[in-house]
Amino acid sequence: MDHVRSAMGHPGQTRTGALDRHANAHDASHFLLIPQAVAVPANAAEVAALMRVSAARGLPLTLRSGGTSLSGQGVSDGLLVDVRKNFRAIDVLDGGARVRVQPGVTVRELNARLLGIGRKFGPDPASEAACTIGGVVANNSSGMACGTTDNAYRTLESLTLVLPSGTIIDTGAPDASVQLRTQEPELFRGLGELAGRVRSNPASRATIEQQFSMKNTMGYGLNSLLDFEDPVDILAHLVIGSEGTLGFVAEAVFRTVPRLAHATSGLLVFKNLEAANTALSALVDSGAATIELMDSLSLKVGQGLTQVPGVVRTLTVEQHAALLVEYHSDDLDNLAVVTDRAVSLAGTLGLDGPTEFSSDATVRAGLWHLRKGLYTSVAGARPQGTTALLEDVVVPVPALARTCLELTTLFNKYGYANSVIFGHAKDGNIHFMLTDKFASRDELDRYSAFTEDMVDVVLGEGGSLKAEHGTGRVMAPFVRRQYGDELYAVMRRIKELCDPAGMLNPGVILDEDPLAHLRHIKAAPPAVDPDVDRCVSCGYCEPVCPSKNLTLTPRQRIVTLRDMEAARLEGNTALAQELAKDYDYAGVDTCAVDGMCQTACPVDINTGTLVKHLRERDAGRIENAVWGTAARHWGAVTQGAGLALGVAAKVPAGVLLPVNRVARKVLGEDTLPLYSPELPAGGKARRRPAPLGEPTAVYFPACVNVMFGPAGEGSPGVQASFEQLCAAAGVELLVPEGISDACCGTPWSSKGMAAGLAQMHARTLALLREATRDGTLEVICDASSCTEGLLHTIESEVLAPGQRPLQVVDAVAFTAEKLLPLLDGDWERVPSLALHPACSSVRMGLNPALVQVAEAAADSVQVPGNWGCCGFAGDRGMLHPELTASATAVQAAEVAAMGAVAHASCNRTCELGMTRATGEDYRHVLEILADTVAGCPPR
Repeated sequence: MDHVRSAMGHPGQTRTGALDRHANAHDASHFLLIPQAVAVPANAAEVAALMRVSAARGLPLTLRSGGTSLSGQGVSDGLLVDVRKNFRAIDVLDGGARVRVQPGVTVRELNARLLGIGRKFGPDPASEAACTIGGVVANNSSGMACGTTDNAYRTLESLTLVLPSGTIIDTGAPDASVQLRTQEPELFRGLGELAGRVRSNPASRATIEQQFSMKNTMGYGLNSLLDFEDPVDILAHLVIGSEGTLGFVAEAVFRTVPRLAHATSGLLVFKNLEAANTALSALVDSGAATIELMDSLSLKVGQGLTQVPGVVRTLTVEQHAALLVEYHSDDLDNLAVVTDRAVSLAGTLGLDGPTEFSSDATVRAGLWHLRKGLYTSVAGARPQGTTALLEDVVVPVPALARTCLELTTLFNKYGYANSVIFGHAKDGNIHFMLTDKFASRDELDRYSAFTEDMVDVVLGEGGSLKAEHGTGRVMAPFVRRQYGDELYAVMRRIKELCDPAGMLNPGVILDEDPLAHLRHIKAAPPAVDPDVDRCVSCGYCEPVCPSKNLTLTPRQRIVTLRDMEAARLEGNTALAQELAKDYDYAGVDTCAVDGMCQTACPVDINTGTLVKHLRERDAGRIENAVWGTAARHWGAVTQGAGLALGVAAKVPAGVLLPVNRVARKVLGEDTLPLYSPELPAGGKARRRPAPLGEPTAVYFPACVNVMFGPAGEGSPGVQASFEQLCAAAGVELLVPEGISDACCGTPWSSKGMAAGLAQMHARTLALLREATRDGTLEVICDASSCTEGLLHTIESEVLAPGQRPLQVVDAVAFTAEKLLPLLDGDWERVPSLALHPACSSVRMGLNPALVQVAEAAADSVQVPGNWGCCGFAGDRGMLHPELTASATAVQAAEVAAMGAVAHASCNRTCELGMTRATGEDYRHVLEILADTVAGCPPR
């Protein structure tokens, strides 16, 4: 692969190591190919250089952005080009009426930028949190509401296209047509000829018009040959849905659509699938924006989710099916009228459940959590040792009920017992999933026969074999059958004109091998850890991972661990060793174990738990002994660490850092922290002032504030600030006896030190049992990660019969709920504040209280749109400062542009991470509030 490295001009951007190749090989589909190399170009010119090399060397090239693709279009055994990491720009145009966006931006990121303008991106796929604009363009993805009117094809204004020849065309430029004719004369002429060929053939025209009256991503978008005259416009729209086989879209300009401010949603439960489909016509005619179908198995799996709508939780599922129906409006009064009509209509549909619609955001979020996470939830519930295969078909809406019944008959005929049907019923677009090993000859023959019958059913109903997931590899052998020889020949010619060497994503969309869909099926993964074995590689976790741009994402940590285990089981020790060689740093050392991946995972996987298990497995006897000793003498350890930082702060950095770096080389970079000048001196020991009266609660000051003192000259720190706020509100606190030796246990948990963790849990629980009068008083902690750690501590407690569980609340929540109502509120606030939520505040649902407290302290509060985990993660930011630098780069730039007067978070190490990233002093939000209250008397 040296020729690729030379073409790039940046050797570090093309990777050929086993870990990189295997980590990037997996996507959400049931196919797997291992690339020869992975390239990470910085701009369109570098992509063009890679394409020229690919064509000259006969090296297949596949473009990859989000990796949520389900049909095999994102895998490659050639050169895999990551066009997500360095293509993240968003430019809002004309007050939000249009937007210019690059392919690495996720749909959720784009919509977040448009939210305040009252606009949104047209396509609305369920995977919006992880799927990228590049993927939406490549697959012409649609979703729940956009149908065929607001998809990428219909809302596209122009795009910048890199052709396999290396030519770059901006189709929105005034001279774009001239440029295409001049630089690519054969392509220009050929597209014009194909348009004339199709238009002059009545049968071709009729087939295209019928097929593209529905959602349809089967083959190339031949409707562009009818819809546009200029070859440059035809080319731009042919690229939509072309799955990276015609060129690379470096950026695109779209017309946005209005975001209606109000919605009402209801889950309508029917006795069976046929009854649900029978009701469909009336619901479509009622003007519903979305109608989402879920069959009985979907509902059963949904009952196992952490967020389960009440109507599903209490349902005894037999043959039931449900329709998630939603209506939109830009007017609240009109929404009320719409809701009344919806309830009245639902009452006539023979429901087997309540007739309820709600505009409450929490209720609606629960319903959509069920639907949007359905694929990964169902796939995650599959039997161990099987692979999930998701199909995506569309038929005319009147044929949907019959098609569902025919598919169910095929499931029974071929023994696919746990198959599910769900999808976008309003558009006649359904998804169904098969689970099997797809490994033995019998299994593949069964799948092949099922597919043949399924193709006959869908095409017999006048449908399309792909609606929104793209043709990929799974349906490439059936394109000719759907369109006929003439239109298939037109598609072949399109590919030849754009990619003469045939090197862009070969085997995708068009494949002459009738058995191509049976090749390269991903083997069922081996079990590696119960906490992650349910992972289906959907990639939802990746956008929130702090190490995503540095080493591995949660998905990649899991798949490479699986590949290592598979290699061991197959006796391929060379591959297993090569993968393991880099895994400690990439997979374990640079994982923040922040748990943010769990907040995005539809099946509730926390990859940080896996990493903790790996650290526990790898921890040596000496390291365990050291941390065991620390657990027994924690007060001395924390005060010693604080003292060391105090001394270090007085030593010139030029003297200290060289010695520190040498020591890290000797002892190991994952053992000895790297000092950095912005670190504060140590804090004060935790005090135990006796309450003057009856205590309201037990206060558990976090030990992290002993090790790291407060920011700014003369700041008293969060303990003094919180006590000041409590005193102003007339609230008494009790700090437990022995607090200096107590801890929430997070340092031991994150490092996998099980014995020390057990010791600390026992000590802290005993201390809190006594201080709270056996659970009578609640416990307040002043660092969100430590609050979460205390919650885990009390989860470990075995309660005696009738014993009351301990209650823990974060100081921010306590302040919002108990203190602010007791304070006068008439104080001078700081003008503006940049607020950084912590990972733990997200997981605990603390952010609304955090914003409330911040708004009590500042006139203007801004949370960066690019907020994410800072990657400091306890001591990770000192052991691996590159993790924090990578995790905070984008957010830091946004914070700098805000120009805020004050900067705050709710956890000391997060404050340190953001201070390092921005150069601004981040303080606990309670410190800033206390400064503004300044002894304000209680009401």
